Amino acid sequence: MDLKLHRPHGVCAETGRAFAPAELFYSALVRSEGKLNRIDCCAEAWRGEAPHMLAWWRSLYPAAAAVGSTLAPPDVLLDVLENLADRPAEAPIRYLLALELLRRKVLRMVEKSGRPDACSDAATSHFVDREDSRSPREEQSVVREELLLSCKKRDSDYRVLVVHPHILRGEGIEEQFSALLWSGAAA
Repeated sequence: MDLKLHRPHGVCAETGRAFAPAELFYSALVRSEGKLNRIDCCAEAWRGEAPHMLAWWRSLYPAAAAVGSTLAPPDVLLDVLENLADRPAEAPIRYLLALELLRRKVLRMVEKSGRPDACSDAATSHFVDREDSRSPREEQSVVREELLLSCKKRDSDYRVLVVHPHILRGEGIEEQFSALLWSGAAA
């Protein structure tokens, strides 16, 4: 899946009108055709959150001299972390997102635990760190590590599957994660 998100498009997705510098507008992450797309909408045309949105946020359109790379707001990242909870195939992105939120001190670690897992879930079994020398019997008793994280701001706890580094290096995960974090030239 290609998660390429860019800086504001400069025009409203609903009306086609160009944004003025410092104008209030809304952005949303929308999943369509297996991709995550960013849409920007002027305040007059914004209809609020819709069920197909993963996250949304309010911004001021930057002046031409101020355009550049900026990090996504913590609340947007928390929304994405929550929305990816029931998508096992997105475990690597969710793990990196949790680490970024830990780094920003939005989340704090409560505990790290391991639990036996039969790896019967086809969507997540390839995220478990396996060595080629394991027998099928040993593979059935793999221990999956989870982080229990807490967010004081939202008074919520999050369980996040630990994804091992060799998995994080593959399948364009770095680019997907960067696209979620940054807008502007870096995205």
